[in-house]
Amino acid sequence: MDADKRAFRQTLKLLALDREGLEVISAHVQNTCVKRSDMAFLPRQRRFLLAGMRYDWVGAKTGPAERVSSVLRFDRVLHVSHLGLGHRADDETLNLLAVTFEKTDPPAGMIILAFADGALVRLEVECVEAELCDMGFRQPATACAGHALTDPSSV
Repeated sequence: MDADKRAFRQTLKLLALDREGLEVISAHVQNTCVKRSDMAFLPRQRRFLLAGMRYDWVGAKTGPAERVSSVLRFDRVLHVSHLGLGHRADDETLNLLAVTFEKTDPPAGMIILAFADGALVRLEVECVEAELCDMGFRQPATACAGHALTDPSSV
């Protein structure tokens, strides 16, 4: 594997402290496969964690279509609520489509995690403080709930 292809296989680590930074993270986590059991709110730490298999959009442009294990962390979280997750099994795979931020009382606001099939997770936060970190494990990309990945070359 040449140096150019290895560069795309490096682990990703992004930090967001505002809406624009969160938009960059959202682009990288689009179509991440997440199990309900891999989401956790840690109220004492005011932290929300989400682990999943992120589609490597950048790497797929020049190499194989792969998913990489990643963790998305949100700090300064005051409250978590959800819509459309109550009836789902803990091991059911969800497809994360987007992460957005809406100000309520700046810098406070709501971070919305939108999943395929209309499920939402809402984080009430003091401010935007998020980190996306790849954990390194990679596997060939396969279909994820709500998004058929039948031809990875067309992505």
